[in-house]
Amino acid sequence: MINQDVFHIRLKNIELQAERLLDSSLRTRAVAIISSGCSNGSIISLSPEAEEEGLYLGMKVSNLRNISRSIQLLPYNCSLYNRLSRHVYQIISVFTPTIEPDGINSFYLDMKGMKKLYGSMQNIGMSIIQRIHNQTNISGIIGISINKLVSRIVTSVVPETIHKVDKGKEAKFLSTLDPHILPTAKENYVNRLIQFLWINKISHIQSMASQPNEFRTFFGSYAAQLSREAHGYDSSLVRPPQLQDHILEQTILPEDTNDDNILYAVVKELGEQLGSKLRIRKQIAKKVKLKIHYSDGYQKSHTGQILNIDDKSVIKVCKRLLEKTNRRRNRIRSILLDASGFIPYANQQNLFSIINNKDMALSNAVDTIRIKYGLHSLQTADIAQALGRI
Repeated sequence: MINQDVFHIRLKNIELQAERLLDSSLRTRAVAIISSGCSNGSIISLSPEAEEEGLYLGMKVSNLRNISRSIQLLPYNCSLYNRLSRHVYQIISVFTPTIEPDGINSFYLDMKGMKKLYGSMQNIGMSIIQRIHNQTNISGIIGISINKLVSRIVTSVVPETIHKVDKGKEAKFLSTLDPHILPTAKENYVNRLIQFLWINKISHIQSMASQPNEFRTFFGSYAAQLSREAHGYDSSLVRPPQLQDHILEQTILPEDTNDDNILYAVVKELGEQLGSKLRIRKQIAKKVKLKIHYSDGYQKSHTGQILNIDDKSVIKVCKRLLEKTNRRRNRIRSILLDASGFIPYANQQNLFSIINNKDMALSNAVDTIRIKYGLHSLQTADIAQALGRI
């Protein structure tokens, strides 16, 4: 295990906090932030007052209106929340140069060696929380341990503003927690087995792992990683965005849907955005993962490669990944493309590849227009129609 001092900052309910900053009248009201005002929209964030009225995350708007008519419904303001998240990133960057964003509401900080400059880890954490609050009025909590896994779990289960798990006590801290807090426990096979065996505490997994042969018989290829997580082992490093070298493109659908026309239009648009960024980098992606988040919380992904970076080729790969990934009838809430493994693209002129050259020339021409007039300045009719832009 790598000996680090890792902070995990969690800005709980950042969407709600942001909306209440803009409108002070919302501070005592029951508020729900929804993906869409349509009946199939769902709750993404909600206030404690709304929870008291029986609302919960993921609830459909149609059900919400049957429960309460007094709830203040707000649309999901992605640009606002992203701007606030970037501002918080700039605030905390004065404490350490090594910061890894974890979504819009969380950050990992590698604080190794910073104790000599700032004193105790708890004092540093309190200084960070106070500075965030003083400059944004946003509140947060911090988990501290020697690795990312335990620090993140701390902010998931401990309500204290600052909580530190001392080195060597990771397994003890985890032992009483629900096993589903572990990343590997969310895998379908592992999750089903945990339920079948009535495992309700991580201490049970720790005990089973002491018999490695039997443990491997139960959990197979997941056994080693599950055992490491249950004992609080994690060797992953805190990686700043510029070192992660991934291209991420994601769309949260305005309305949960399983309409193929809409899904293909969304994937086509994501593919165009990904292709544009690959052409700017002059690189291909040896790995591209398409990940689907369903309305019932289930996730599914599939992986492929992008070896040609004109829009037609990229979109073809993305659509094929969608077909392989989406095998359920459930409605889809969001789609994510994650490209990595970049290598230089050798754009050699080939007399026998006239069509490919034309596709690349067309893609470059579209890039020129969009760079000048904006991403949505030039769109195909199928995307605009399917996404309700015309």
